[in-house]
Amino acid sequence: METTRQQKISRLIQKELSEIFVLQTRQMQGVLVSVTACRVSPDMSSCRVYLSVFPNDRAEELVQNINTNQKQVRFDLGTRVRHQLRIIPELKFFVDDSLDYAENIDNLLKQK
Repeated sequence: METTRQQKISRLIQKELSEIFVLQTRQMQGVLVSVTACRVSPDMSSCRVYLSVFPNDRAEELVQNINTNQKQVRFDLGTRVRHQLRIIPELKFFVDDSLDYAENIDNLLKQK
């Protein structure tokens, strides 16, 4: 269970990362990256960021690219939230496949 402070930091990071990815993906035609969830550790040192990528076939490639450029993304985040946070957590990016999972369950229910 997350504390109120963790929830506030998660929402702040999610909002700012969403804006960063919108600006970065404008250059790439036909790609949409959205931040679906952020989970901050209790000591505020690391953050797991879940990304939803459209189209799905490029999701793994894009998340690997973002993970290799994680330091630049963290720097961009730090410049945006430097007045709200003293320490910027380490970022780890993962593919959010919850939409695919929900669609699969939906298809299974329709078959019966």
